[in-house]
Amino acid sequence: MRKGISQKQLGILAGIDQFSSSARINQYERDKHVPDFSTSKRLADKLGISVTYLYAEDDQLAEIIRLFHELSNRGKKHLLRQMMDESDQ
Repeated sequence: MRKGISQKQLGILAGIDQFSSSARINQYERDKHVPDFSTSKRLADKLGISVTYLYAEDDQLAEIIRLFHELSNRGKKHLLRQMMDESDQ
């Protein structure tokens, strides 16, 4: 929804057959089926997120992964230094 594309459009962009793409994406979203890693990677690439986001165990971790992915390399390094300093205390 954040990208403003339908399930069918996402599936097609990720290389899923156009006639089954909506149903397959819907099944992935409802945890009825789990895509293989290469499909997950293509979906993540089309959504502009890290594939690790799709495998996060809770919503907070997913949000951290999403935000981290959006940072510049400089921002990532800065955040990592802060986290390492915090964990040393």
